[in-house]
Amino acid sequence: MGHQIGCIMDDAERGTEQKESQDCDLSENSPCEGLPCEAELDEQKKAYAELNDQFLRLAADFENFKKRTSRDREILISLANERFAIDILEVVDNFERALKADDTHTREGILQIQKLLNAQLLRNGITPIGALNKQFNPEEHEAIAHITSEEAAGTVIDVIARGYRMNDKVIRYAKVVVSKGNQENQEV
Repeated sequence: MGHQIGCIMDDAERGTEQKESQDCDLSENSPCEGLPCEAELDEQKKAYAELNDQFLRLAADFENFKKRTSRDREILISLANERFAIDILEVVDNFERALKADDTHTREGILQIQKLLNAQLLRNGITPIGALNKQFNPEEHEAIAHITSEEAAGTVIDVIARGYRMNDKVIRYAKVVVSKGNQENQEV
C-alpha cells in the first residue's frame, strides 16, 4: 500500500499564487516598474549636481564672510588704538613743554597735563575707581597691606595705585591699604 504525499491547496491559496504570478508577468513587461527610468535618473543627477553646486558656493561664501569679518575686526581694533594713541600724544606734547618751562610754572603745567590726560581717558571710556575711605571690595581693590588704624576694619585708608574701569569692566584693580581696625579697642 503506497502512500502518496501531496499538497492540498484550497481556493484562497490558489488565488494568491495566481495573483503573484500575474504580478511577476507585469513587472517583466514594464522595465520602469520598481526601477527608475533613464530619464528619471538623469533628472536626479541634474538635481544632485545643482544642489552640490549650491552647497559649494554657500561654503565658499561662508569662508569669505569669516575672513572679511576677521579682517574688519582687526581694522576696527587698529583704528580704536590709533585714536587712543593720538589722544595720548597730546599729553606727551604737554609733558615736553612742561619740561622746557622754568621751575615756577612746572607744577601748574603738570596739573594741567593731568587734567588733559584724565579728560582723554574719560573720552575713551576709562574711569578711575574710587577707593579711599570706602569698604574694601575684592572686585575692585587689591589689598597690598593691612594696618592698624582708627578707621573701621575693612576700610580702605590709602590708595597706592589708582584702579581703572573701562566701560564698566575693571581693567586695573586699585592697590590699596586696608584698615585692621583699632587693635587696642579690640583687646579690651
